[in-house]
Amino acid sequence: MAWVLKMDEVIESGLVHDFDASLSGIGQELGAGAYSMSDVLALPIFKQEDSSLPLDDETKHPPFQYVMCAATSPAVKLHDETLTYLNQGQSYEIRMLDNRKMGDVPEITGKLVKSIIRVVFHDRRLQYTEHQQLEGWKWNRPGDRLLDLDIPMSVGIIDTRTNPSQLNAVEFLWDPAKRTSAFIQVHCISTEFTPRKHGGEKGVPFRIQVDTFKQNENGEYTDHLHSASCQIKVFKPKGADRKQKTDREKMEKRAAHEKEKYQPSYDTTVLTECSPWPDTPTAYVNNSPSAAPTFTSPPPSACSVPDSNSSSPNHQGDGIPQASSEQLQPSATIQETQQWLLKNRFSSYARLFSNFLGADLLKLTKEDLVQICGAADGIRLYNALKSRSVRPRLTLYVCREQPAPQGQQPAAGGSDSSSAAPFVYHAIYLEEMVASEVARKLALVFNIPFHQINQVYRQGPTGIHILVSDQMVQNFQDESCFLFSTVKAENGGGVHIILK
Repeated sequence: MAWVLKMDEVIESGLVHDFDASLSGIGQELGAGAYSMSDVLALPIFKQEDSSLPLDDETKHPPFQYVMCAATSPAVKLHDETLTYLNQGQSYEIRMLDNRKMGDVPEITGKLVKSIIRVVFHDRRLQYTEHQQLEGWKWNRPGDRLLDLDIPMSVGIIDTRTNPSQLNAVEFLWDPAKRTSAFIQVHCISTEFTPRKHGGEKGVPFRIQVDTFKQNENGEYTDHLHSASCQIKVFKPKGADRKQKTDREKMEKRAAHEKEKYQPSYDTTVLTECSPWPDTPTAYVNNSPSAAPTFTSPPPSACSVPDSNSSSPNHQGDGIPQASSEQLQPSATIQETQQWLLKNRFSSYARLFSNFLGADLLKLTKEDLVQICGAADGIRLYNALKSRSVRPRLTLYVCREQPAPQGQQPAAGGSDSSSAAPFVYHAIYLEEMVASEVARKLALVFNIPFHQINQVYRQGPTGIHILVSDQMVQNFQDESCFLFSTVKAENGGGVHIILK
């Protein structure tokens, strides 16, 4: 029995000795100098566990990739976002690449998608005041856009559109299955949005952002698919090349251990995924041709009348909205203000004032308008907005002659005494004392196709028809009253107007 206990003690002491030795071995192998967490994670057991976990790229695989063909700056630290320098007005290619895996987003296979490219502010502070910043830019650069598409150089883009109220955005359709490249031109430079300071200016960074949409059940491109952006700075022509060269030379002068803290310069810029731009309006991404906010002149009435500012301010029923009359009202909507500009021959500034209400336009001073539109057009626009209507050179009162009952003839001075219905006259205001002006105003007021009016006659003594000439118009008495009728021309093409 004692022998057995002795053996147990020997075995136990041996096991303890072996265990202590094994512990000391572990201490030697995993000393401070030999231990490396990366080596531990590289062990097969960790690799197997890691491979069994779902990868983030698999769960969030982007359907598209956008690559801008412009080199990134070498003076960007490793963990910072890339920065790309662009020249003002130069065309840069953005390649629109289909990045889908087999079976991804099958609903767009064989269909078009819509992309909107924007140039926006990178700084959060400027994003909050973007509207004011862009309005100030428009004042300094009337008629220009911040962003344009170089359509002749672009490949695969369809139905390109620019919204007059969004000078920093362009949109188009494209087929992911085909090669697509959009060439953009950025016209604003980074120093235009920095305060003037002594000792030079430091330009603000922008972002180029691409938002892509697919069609919804109504055929409108409003369902968001993907968004990506990159940081840029825009310089005056050739300035980006000089800046890139300067950054490269600075990096070459740095020590080797300092260069390791910076990213290498890449020949192209890959746009990184981001949140969609928050204020994408539904109407702007709508595929309907009428959805894009475009402003056109008011629809003509039955007659095709040349542009004239001398329409009667009092007559109604000529098919022209109130805002397109001579005086712009403070209550005029954006659309009515646009129509007023077109009516008054300011169509070249319609895009510039595309988001102005009537009240906004009327608040502008003479100096403001001269600065925006130049001296000649600015003074003309100011006079059209602020001045009273110019008194017409000649006013005529005209009524269309109605068929009278048998044996009754209407009097040119008013109404027939036996009839309860009075004759209604329309005022015709002439700024030019010419016969063609009389024909135009008659066509406008009474909805007669102007091109169908052959001649205008005045009925003379014994019923003779006298051709109305410029000299006759110049001898009309102011506020003369006329009845008029129309008769078909002898050749069957058009009509003659007879004033009585």
